[in-house]
Amino acid sequence: MTTLKNLKGTAIQFLDADPVVYVGTWAAGANANTGRSEVASAGTSTANMISGGEPPITGATEQWNGSSWTEVADLNQARYGLMGAGTTTAAVSFGGADPGNNRIGNTETWNGSAWTEVADLNEGRFRLGSAQSATYTAALAFGGADPGGGVASTETWNGSSWTEVGDLNEANYNIPGGAGTNTAALQMGGANGSGNEVATVESWNGSAWTEIADLNTARDGLGGAGTQTSALAYGGHDGSVTGKTESWDGSSWTEVNDMATARQQIGCGGANNAAALASVGETPSTSAATEEWSFPPVTASVVQEGDMWFNSSSSTLKGYGTAAGIPSATWASGGNLNTYVDGTMGSGIQTAALKFAGMMDPGTSPRTRAETEQYNGTSWTEVSDLNTARHSGGGFGLQTASLCFGGEPGSLTNTESWNGSAWTEVNDLNTGRTDMAGFGRSTSGFSVGGKTPGDDDVNNVESWDGTSWTETTEINTARRNFAGGGVGTSGLVFGGREAPGTTGKSEFWDGSSWTEKGDLNTARYWLSGSGTSGTFALAFGGFTPPNVGNTESYNGSTWTEVADLALARRQGAGGNASANTASIAFGGFATSYPQGVATEEFTATAAVATVTTS
Repeated sequence: MTTLKNLKGTAIQFLDADPVVYVGTWAAGANANTGRSEVASAGTSTANMISGGEPPITGATEQWNGSSWTEVADLNQARYGLMGAGTTTAAVSFGGADPGNNRIGNTETWNGSAWTEVADLNEGRFRLGSAQSATYTAALAFGGADPGGGVASTETWNGSSWTEVGDLNEANYNIPGGAGTNTAALQMGGANGSGNEVATVESWNGSAWTEIADLNTARDGLGGAGTQTSALAYGGHDGSVTGKTESWDGSSWTEVNDMATARQQIGCGGANNAAALASVGETPSTSAATEEWSFPPVTASVVQEGDMWFNSSSSTLKGYGTAAGIPSATWASGGNLNTYVDGTMGSGIQTAALKFAGMMDPGTSPRTRAETEQYNGTSWTEVSDLNTARHSGGGFGLQTASLCFGGEPGSLTNTESWNGSAWTEVNDLNTGRTDMAGFGRSTSGFSVGGKTPGDDDVNNVESWDGTSWTETTEINTARRNFAGGGVGTSGLVFGGREAPGTTGKSEFWDGSSWTEKGDLNTARYWLSGSGTSGTFALAFGGFTPPNVGNTESYNGSTWTEVADLALARRQGAGGNASANTASIAFGGFATSYPQGVATEEFTATAAVATVTTS
């Protein structure tokens, strides 16, 4: 008799063949006539155009017909780091840097045979972003660098002039990826004002930008294609030149097949996340290569993250995912914190995390701390302290833009905002509390639950809009000492303590209400967590009692146990903006105080695996 273990909440299909792992394919196309990088591009995967670029700085223009490239008329102004939009018969190119390395706003329109100079951008800049699917009479330019550094400004083009509109939430340059139109666009990745690669994604509705679920991998110099709800982000630089490709379905990013040739500063185009083009770029040497992306038609069933099935032909039970019952995930040691703390808070992602506040061992005075440390993927560096020392509060955001709120001693209401170099006191919480969960970004996030000065568990939720806190829809279960992950429109909180004891309950935020979802397999409190949305989260560590290293991954409906932390710990923190495929754990109380400086990095790769039975 076969007994299946640890399959709580799992639906099993019975199939006579394994389903297809449907992650798309990059295929080689004909090389461009001139190898270069930092070009403008316009069009689709089968009818595309690139112009400008370097080295040397050029105005050369080439057109792609789906099988080959043809040289056509040059731009009037040779430049690089420019952007474009439109089609092969009606396009617009704008911005860039000229041969004197001056940031320019020059705009030129293409009529199918020649370029014509028209009205400049209001702000001369290069290495900016563009809505790649916009038309030549309705383009969108955002971010980039002017002579003073990275900018957040956005401009729309109406066919004859540029108009300044709502800024990005974070200044972004070094070729952030772009997708969509001038009324519904995405900005993907790029570099922040400090020059660090970011995973930030912002959505444009025609008047304002909103931060949404991050890329799984922070990077700049990437390509983008598609629409606001069906996009592809590919290539770039994430510490080294990469070919990583991620697909966007309107709510989350999924890693799919890499480009055959890793490169950055590429030409791009495509109507959606099923058909895209990558051309030229830097490998780091200059490239003329072309690759075409497609999701080819399939006749077999398509496997989805978290699926499990019994193959009746081979009599094997199998599963697919980054964590769905498959032991393919690992924790690896990272650089130690400079100072031991438990009750600490954290934000950011695996390669760009922030640790702030906490509590040291009983022999230290003062025990409550204000120290802040930054992680670059290898080591921690001490930076500016909080204005108010505290522990056991809440935090969320990115390494360059975070929020710290509440905590002890005294169930604080104090809120502080981090801009990448210093903390500033901003508007207080409405209700002072500690031991809450938090998730979101610096301009849109949540403080959830916790306990009040009277030691009462609460279900209060407050939303942060970048300026102030507002009481909003309560969670279903009052609790404390729990964790969360996600963004303002899609989040998840899980675990904790509720009267009369420990809980594994999870609740999902859809932007307006809370819904109970599948419980953790191991109920616990003082745990840590991360997530890029309410459908992809990671829970790790905690106290049952005793301290545990259990790690569970959430796929939108159920939690699955994956690789444990090497060091069982409680009251630690993680980069709560991290993906459930690439997270980080740091600080916390282990079996002895000094161990709390340890950092661990989590990595999981989607794969098909046979599930062990007994």
